[in-house]
Amino acid sequence: MGKWENNVRRVVPYVPGEQPNQPDMIKLNTNENPYPPAPGVKKLLEEMDVDVMRLYPDTTAKLLVDALAAYYHVDTKQVFVGVGSDDVIAMSFLTFFNSETPILFPDITYSFYDVWADVFRIPYRQIPLTDSFHVKPEEYYSENTPNGGIIIPNPNAPTGVELPLEKLEEIIRHNPDVVVIVDEAYIDFGAASALPLLKKYDNLLVVQTFSKSRSMAGMRIGFAIGNEKLISYLNDVKYSFNSYTMDCTAILVGAEAVKDDAYFKKTTAKIIETREWAKERLHALGFVFEDSQSNFIFAAHKTVPAKEIFDALRQQHIYVRYFAKPRIDNYLRITIGTKEEMETLFTFLEKFLKD
Repeated sequence: MGKWENNVRRVVPYVPGEQPNQPDMIKLNTNENPYPPAPGVKKLLEEMDVDVMRLYPDTTAKLLVDALAAYYHVDTKQVFVGVGSDDVIAMSFLTFFNSETPILFPDITYSFYDVWADVFRIPYRQIPLTDSFHVKPEEYYSENTPNGGIIIPNPNAPTGVELPLEKLEEIIRHNPDVVVIVDEAYIDFGAASALPLLKKYDNLLVVQTFSKSRSMAGMRIGFAIGNEKLISYLNDVKYSFNSYTMDCTAILVGAEAVKDDAYFKKTTAKIIETREWAKERLHALGFVFEDSQSNFIFAAHKTVPAKEIFDALRQQHIYVRYFAKPRIDNYLRITIGTKEEMETLFTFLEKFLKD
């Protein structure tokens, strides 16, 4: 190869969950919502005037921003939207993490964080979780661990463990001079949001997504809520990178999804109910796990290796997530599907583990 290769920015990319496409599969590996989007989303798409496709979308995504601001009772200047929370967090890394001091995040967490840090040449340090996969807040205090910023997912992925709000606030309070990002991708499944803390801390940015609780992973919609100044800085970077990050369809259906609060709460309640029932079934089958407040359970069997269970399930076209990584290579992350899908999973596991 030529010398041009010396100038290539090389990184180890994020590896997404497998996306099989089989008619008889049960897909419990990527934390998608098993229920369809709000009925109004379907209606809007069916009636949408395709002539809008020839026009550039609104760079401010005002319709969606207004809907989110009204729903979360904040000013529109406190809302930032992007192409999934991945886009929002990537923009946040680029905007706020520019110190020579390492940023902090857990060693077992969403595996895109270190990828973004590497891409943007941001130094970072991974803080080990406890043996039971819990965050130790004091290890994030600036006086104990000087840092250039923090990102904390709550509940964490892939563990599903929630950091209590008062513990999360301790981290924010002990880091007044850097931006603290709370990634709340799974917040709508029973955990306490950090949004109320925005009134107390101007360095807090809360990020959420439509991919899980609003059943719109395929549409790619994410958003952040924070201090007006934080959001203005984010927008400055966004408009310097790509003014048209959100397409017109995403803006329209995103705003429509926010309107149907009753449907949103109904489907998340169904998932929570199924998750709590699934915990009982997993315990009865000999699995152990920390309590999950997400739409998945991160579990290990007492006697059968996770990889063996994963392979057996895959042969039956039942897909769960397996991570061949230190500390978690004997765990399976099982997304909560419909009650019928979970029944099929447990029927197979009962037979497999018995044999």
